[in-house]
Amino acid sequence: MATLTPRHDREDLLIGWQAKIRKKGYPVQNQTFRTKAEALEWATVVESEMVRGIWRNRVEAESTTLREALERYLVEVSPLKKSHKQESYRIIDWKQRPIAQRYLASIRGKDVADTVREMQSEGKSANTISLHLAILSHLFTIARKEWGMESLVNPVELVRKPKKPQGRDRRLVDDEEQRLLDACRATNPELAHIVTIAIETAMRQGEIIGMTWDLVDLKRQTVTLLTTKNGSKRIVPLSNTAVGTLQGMPRRMDGRVWTYTQDGLKSSWIKAVKRTAIDDLTFHDLRHEATSRLFEKGFNPMEVSSITGHKNMQMLKRYTHLKAEDLAKRMG
Repeated sequence: MATLTPRHDREDLLIGWQAKIRKKGYPVQNQTFRTKAEALEWATVVESEMVRGIWRNRVEAESTTLREALERYLVEVSPLKKSHKQESYRIIDWKQRPIAQRYLASIRGKDVADTVREMQSEGKSANTISLHLAILSHLFTIARKEWGMESLVNPVELVRKPKKPQGRDRRLVDDEEQRLLDACRATNPELAHIVTIAIETAMRQGEIIGMTWDLVDLKRQTVTLLTTKNGSKRIVPLSNTAVGTLQGMPRRMDGRVWTYTQDGLKSSWIKAVKRTAIDDLTFHDLRHEATSRLFEKGFNPMEVSSITGHKNMQMLKRYTHLKAEDLAKRMG
């Protein structure tokens, strides 16, 4: 049976009640509450769990704030991920929110839902919020499995996720490709080469920027990608146009194909698109365009996925937007 003891301050004023549980086979448990009723309720639940053999030690979960857990996650878990840099910004965002001051054991689905609404009011997109929630969910999973906080319930599992908009279906139309390449050449000739490679190979921006000459085989018309978004090595075939583009490139001393960095490319891309006055075009849209062209050339889904690196057909479908007029011609 739990022992309930009143707690007084130095002036002998009642400030709360301490509940202490001693049961054979279990460590002593004690917790202080504002009222006697709260102390009794806690003790009743803990004793019941001990009797039924389902009790889990809550001490660490009840004494570790989300902020402290995030700091530990940032040191122990996040560095092992390829997305560590981007994830670190989201962790900083979480640490600055009121929920970060709460103890892990006290965080409920409602608290997470309130934070989601807070993010929505700030204008964060559904995808950005989903990435934030993914970090929080994984943190609770790690805390339960590896940090000895088995009593935790993952509050993210109790929250409705923001509905993501349908995938973009942006294709290059009319003379947009030529206008884009002309603007890229005017900005930086290398940018035009990168855009050509993107359209010819369906490679992601990071994959293109990471290309090195030792992994480019112009004779076999392939480029090997050791690091990809899904973590798997991939060998991408190069079209004649892609090979011709690379053949005209000077060789750098450091072995990299391009002088551009990710940030530098982003800046130049924005300038080039402004020159064209083309509306609503992102660099990633070139991957949509390239993937759709592969289908239009007659490649089957398995062949396309081996080129683009998509892991499942549903993801591949999001990037594939065939032109109806071209399909009509094939129908006869």
